[in-house]
Amino acid sequence: MASQLSSLAAPAGLCLLSALAAALLVLTLYVLCVVASFAVFCAREFARRDPERPPLMGTMFRQLKNFDRLFDEHVKYALAHRTCRLVYAGHSELFTADPAVVEHVLKTSFSKYSKGAYNIEIMKDLFGDGIFAIDGDKWRHQRKLASHEFSTKVLREFSSVVFRVNATRLTDKISSAAANRTILNMQDLLMKTTMDSIFKVGFGFELNTLSGTDESSVQFSNAFDEANSLVYHRYVDLFWQLKRYFNIGSEAKLKKNIQIIDDFVMKLIHQKREQMSGRDNKAREDILSRFIIASKEDPETINDRYLRDIVLNFLIAGKDTTGNTLSWFFYMLCKNPIVQDKVALEIKESVKWAEEDNNTEDFTARLNDGTIDKMPYLHAAISETLRLYPAVPVDGKMVEEDDVLPNGYKAIKGDGMNYMIYAMGRMTYLWGEDAEDFKPERWIVNGVFQQESPYKFVSFNAGPRICLGKEFAYRQMKIMAATLIHFFRFKLADESKDATYKTMFTLHMDKGLQLYAYPRST
Repeated sequence: MASQLSSLAAPAGLCLLSALAAALLVLTLYVLCVVASFAVFCAREFARRDPERPPLMGTMFRQLKNFDRLFDEHVKYALAHRTCRLVYAGHSELFTADPAVVEHVLKTSFSKYSKGAYNIEIMKDLFGDGIFAIDGDKWRHQRKLASHEFSTKVLREFSSVVFRVNATRLTDKISSAAANRTILNMQDLLMKTTMDSIFKVGFGFELNTLSGTDESSVQFSNAFDEANSLVYHRYVDLFWQLKRYFNIGSEAKLKKNIQIIDDFVMKLIHQKREQMSGRDNKAREDILSRFIIASKEDPETINDRYLRDIVLNFLIAGKDTTGNTLSWFFYMLCKNPIVQDKVALEIKESVKWAEEDNNTEDFTARLNDGTIDKMPYLHAAISETLRLYPAVPVDGKMVEEDDVLPNGYKAIKGDGMNYMIYAMGRMTYLWGEDAEDFKPERWIVNGVFQQESPYKFVSFNAGPRICLGKEFAYRQMKIMAATLIHFFRFKLADESKDATYKTMFTLHMDKGLQLYAYPRST
């Protein structure tokens, strides 16, 4: 019997070895083909050196080598050439810090530039068919619905109430740490607060992430942040598709995170549908409800998967952008204590607050539109933060047809086109010799805040795809900032360390922001 089993096992083992050898051969050939085609394309591009094309700065391997400091790498490009290019696998990626080119791409020749198949393929696993990852009819449909929602007085008033409530909750949390002289991870607190806000305003759910009572929401938030970083790394990984096919390495980790994300969001959508059944749907205040109402007219297109994509895109807009910006804002206030005191004085004068009254709810109740509009210096300090630390540090499109840029360089169909928002904020040829200084005063003329061209200050995008939630974001950040700065002074836990970012779609501060908070009255 043993000999019979042995004789059967031998061919089975040989078959397994043969299959593994065949798979290894296919894998080797695939890698060799990718490397060879990339080498041929690079050789051709560097040999040709077409003077009508933007100057070459290297290949995608330069970006891979400097991935952890990628946006500072962009600063080097922008200092060398206002528009340049790198060679990628099968195409060139153009990089610009020229406002005239940005305006050309985002407005004047808008139809010639799209998200493109290259960007969509990279982003699709996480962001799907959401508004930030698509073009065409789906983009127009989502923008139309969202535009209507953001323009309503109901959402403006509802969101302001939510922002005030969450600012009060965060103040209470910080008060405890201030009393005990414990270090705060300010970024973590701000990200949880903005997540609670977008889930209430956007989706109609009380998440209570800040309180830490919902473990599933914390797990979801962590998975979303990690997935954001892993998807972004695909831009410098020649073999990400191969890794995804074999479910190995970074792609295996990404798949697990996306499963956590999908389970959480799908559960939320099902709960929302149950809440809305049998009710007057038109009375709903949140954005998700509006999309669910629209799904009844077109259930095949606006299915649960489509709603999942919409939720995640609004989440990155409502949580990451404001949470990250506020983190950098408080970091810069700690680095510039004079600015922190100026902001605090403006808040006190605008609210006309009695020194002896420490009731947070009464204070936030006074932060209506009229009051926060009297705080131009606060608005300038937030804008100055966005200039140096934009929520989206670089954004990109693909060239749909051959074009000539305002600077005379040719853009060829299939090129990537990236506008380097982080780098643009540091260019002396755009902002003067003090471009790298944190100086809110640059935005103020005769006591009035002065807008900059959206093609120079691109933090909220520009043209037809300009951010719908710009005023929404400023209102949330000003309510949150005004409340915290009024009640506390902030100081870095370690003033010898400079904050750094984690390279991902949004400018996330790496390893958090460690602060001490002190009651401002002391």
